[in-house]
Amino acid sequence: MTSLADRPVAPAPEDRDVEVLAQALDDAVAALAEVTDPSGQRVAQALRSSLEDVHRAALVHVVRRLRDDARGKELLFEIVDEPVVRMVLLMHGIIRPDPMTLARQALEQVRPQLQSHGGDVELVRIEGGTAFVRLSGACNGCSMSAVTMRNGVEEALKAQVPGIEGVEVLPNEPGPTLIPLGEVGIRTATPERGWVRSLPIGEFTLDAITAVELVPDGAPAVDAIVVNVGGQLSAYVNECAHLAMPLDDAELDTSDGSLTCAHHGYCFDALSGECRTFPGAQLEQLPLRVEDGEVWIRVSA
Repeated sequence: MTSLADRPVAPAPEDRDVEVLAQALDDAVAALAEVTDPSGQRVAQALRSSLEDVHRAALVHVVRRLRDDARGKELLFEIVDEPVVRMVLLMHGIIRPDPMTLARQALEQVRPQLQSHGGDVELVRIEGGTAFVRLSGACNGCSMSAVTMRNGVEEALKAQVPGIEGVEVLPNEPGPTLIPLGEVGIRTATPERGWVRSLPIGEFTLDAITAVELVPDGAPAVDAIVVNVGGQLSAYVNECAHLAMPLDDAELDTSDGSLTCAHHGYCFDALSGECRTFPGAQLEQLPLRVEDGEVWIRVSA
């Protein structure tokens, strides 16, 4: 009979690849679901919940202490991008998953079905609890099959992206998201709810970042930035998609159209908000328009 001392020793967790660790966890959860004895399953679930609660409480304490200390904050920014650390922090809800990434993953699952019927879907943005999408091909028609396709997109997004409560299909002709300063539109209608007047257009310095505070009616103020690259404006919530650090002190490089967070070096496309450092991450872009020389920005009201 083989003694415990003679059995092969499994590699320490820190020596294992994150995919291996994640798969082991998935296997354990799947095995737990196959337990048929109700009492045994209750005990196992209680143990799992207790361990998760303890781990989360400890991690929250560690993260808070690190963020409160300048040296610790720098270390935190370094280790949070380690795959296994990021996985655990995401599991416990300590860092926010990127809604745009989750939404794109959800749409990838339904895209084959859409394409098999001659259609496709594009995720435009997420604003508040609404995902804005644009349908093309057969999906953009009015037949029952097109309605079924739209319903499938909505169900996938609601099921897989926390916080999404509805889906709005945008017209098939995309409106401009970047507004050249020379093409200023004039509207006479009363601004829709959520649109907030920020600053006169002349106060947005060319090739610079301008911080603005937006105060919609009946809603909390929102800190935002407006990026002006060669006369084109884009507005974002003033939070890096990495750890929600402010971006008003970011470095704007007009030679390559990049916006680099000063706190941890995450690099974004200055006009689209797409992350070049961590593909799939996205700055929260805000709709922007110019009326009578004033820049209006839309926030969730």
